[in-house]
Amino acid sequence: MLTKKQIQLLEFIQRRMARDGVPPSFDEMKDALDLRSKSGIHRLVTALEERGFIRRLPHRARALEVIRLPDALSHLTEAAPEEPRPAFTPRVISNTRPARPRGAMTVMDSPAVQLPLMGRIAAGVPIEAISEVSHHIAVPGTMLSGREHHYALEVTGDSMIEAGINDGDVVVIREQDTAETGDIIVALVDNQEATLKRYRRKGSMIALEAANPAYETRLLPEDRVRIQGRLVGLIRSY
Repeated sequence: MLTKKQIQLLEFIQRRMARDGVPPSFDEMKDALDLRSKSGIHRLVTALEERGFIRRLPHRARALEVIRLPDALSHLTEAAPEEPRPAFTPRVISNTRPARPRGAMTVMDSPAVQLPLMGRIAAGVPIEAISEVSHHIAVPGTMLSGREHHYALEVTGDSMIEAGINDGDVVVIREQDTAETGDIIVALVDNQEATLKRYRRKGSMIALEAANPAYETRLLPEDRVRIQGRLVGLIRSY
């Protein structure tokens, strides 16, 4: 039998993975369960792992996989509702909508959808923006949302490793030019550098936050940052 906190944590992880395609960070888990320190989260994760509900992916910092759910959370497998978002108002970074990457497509209802792989995106020091399609990849239709435009990017670098995003992963991006605090986005800096970071607004400035303590948060004026899309899924090859 699981404790109330263990069930709450398992539900939070499952909802976040259904929404974003990647597990939440330990800091996000701590905040969601209103715990004072991450040590409590470590104990809960260990207990869930020992009981066979989750699995830690080896050699990947804080990457988790939900193996099964208890009867109390069976409703999540029947129809996984989107996790309620914090009450933040989306902010438009640019009044001019960023140009759609060539090859981006509108998603149709399908068990598998071919998405254009636009190239590489830096999860570290920004690299030049990529707008050419290298090839197409098949992704589950359930990973995509509505009929919005989606595209895929290959991750290079390890600055988002504590968000479960590793070097070599392929991220699925929903094209949009707004974001809410905490979203993982594709940010275009100075119209020439693209990077994958967590978005936070600090007054009139935009913080592009890494999920790796080895990398500093970049704080930029809002007119230097354009949102190109939000992370909605992740594909990993073993």
